[in-house]
Amino acid sequence: MSDIHIIGGGLAGSEAAWQAATQLQAAGAQDIRVIIHEMRPVRKTDAHETDSLAELVCSNSFRSDDATQNAVGLLHEEMRRCGSIILRAADENQVPAGGALAVDRHHFSAAVTKAVSGHPLIEIRREEISGLPPEEWENVIVATGPLTSLPLAEAIHALTGEEELAFFDAIAPIIHKESINFDIAWFQSRYDKKGPGGDGADYINLPFTEEEYEHFIDALLAGEKTEFKEWEKNTPYFEGCLPVEVMAERGRETLRFGPMKPVGLTDPRTGQRPHAVMQLRQDNALGTLYNMVGFQTKLKYGAQAEVFRLIPGLEKAQFARLGGIHRNTFINSPKLLDETFRMKKAEHLRFAGQITGVEGYLESAATGLMAGRFAALDAIGQSADGALPPETTALGALHRHITGGHLSEGAGAKGAFQPMNVNFGLFPFIETPKTDAEGKRIKGKEKGFARKRALCVRALTDLDSWLSARQQAA
Repeated sequence: MSDIHIIGGGLAGSEAAWQAATQLQAAGAQDIRVIIHEMRPVRKTDAHETDSLAELVCSNSFRSDDATQNAVGLLHEEMRRCGSIILRAADENQVPAGGALAVDRHHFSAAVTKAVSGHPLIEIRREEISGLPPEEWENVIVATGPLTSLPLAEAIHALTGEEELAFFDAIAPIIHKESINFDIAWFQSRYDKKGPGGDGADYINLPFTEEEYEHFIDALLAGEKTEFKEWEKNTPYFEGCLPVEVMAERGRETLRFGPMKPVGLTDPRTGQRPHAVMQLRQDNALGTLYNMVGFQTKLKYGAQAEVFRLIPGLEKAQFARLGGIHRNTFINSPKLLDETFRMKKAEHLRFAGQITGVEGYLESAATGLMAGRFAALDAIGQSADGALPPETTALGALHRHITGGHLSEGAGAKGAFQPMNVNFGLFPFIETPKTDAEGKRIKGKEKGFARKRALCVRALTDLDSWLSARQQAA
């Protein structure tokens, strides 16, 4: 029996360690250690600010928490039922965010760090693994995330023989609440929707007239942007996290139908829906910091302050953190990994997190959850038969995306595999119910909602059966 080594202490690495240690403890394998190798603070990254585990870099939101008809919310619930440390810490440190699950980022990462470091089978070593791990490490999870250090990335590149795939990811600014002009701004969730810990008035809204919006778009497009290095210029963005100025370049109305859409919001000063709205979401438990929703950016710092202070209500905005941009990397997982996330060319290496080609905090943690369980089975000499999550679940949908979802005709070709958030398009087909619980015929738009509800019910039913079977097998 060999120890489990996890390279990286982000969301995926922390979840992998927790799951592996929990599974080992349940199996009575007290002599096997789970060792996290985290390079911070020995070596810092361009995006992290602390040395805590599971630090949230971009947003403090885990997105929708609706497990009845939303794929992300369904993933939340599945991970809760699997004993996720990430979900436990998120639930314990949530802040109001409408229908979303958002957290105080510092309290959240502190909670994960405390829980993981306190587990009797987990050891944390603050050191950089600057290349492929030593050959004597027989059970390794590489969970280095989107900011994999260059020496390790080059070693993986040499091992796989695949051309590196990468994209840029942008960070949204954070603003001090006290600097917001509440003669203009108001609190309201879209459609007054209440969410976990919220009251239906969870976002700060900043309204635009048509003239103000057009002036803002002009300034945004003209703002000085970060210059990329020559070797970075052809790296594509991830479509789910485009910089705000890149969205604006696609058309002057793009933002009004994206992060600045005014639907479901009413300006209390006029009683009318504004032409456009920029929203701020609470970023810490004290409610003193707010994140600019959807305003990830590659504008230079000086341009950010100048352009974003044109937003009505932010004329005197003070920024706790300006936006930024960093490079994300991922491997061609369907071609390179087996069904338990092991490298086919080096089976002692297993991968988890964004480097596998998932996008999003919870998706990354979910791959860590699965990888940790797979690694624990290897450590105690048990087969992975029956350990793969059902394809009908959100976990199973992500698993299939990574290990085979892009291996249809032509999909093995370079560039075919792209990062993906969890979504119902990854789930197996299900018949749309024809009638509701009261026997009434389902019509129109309700058919879509009914199908999503049916997918969620099937997923949680199958997940519970799978967990029960795994418990009995153990």
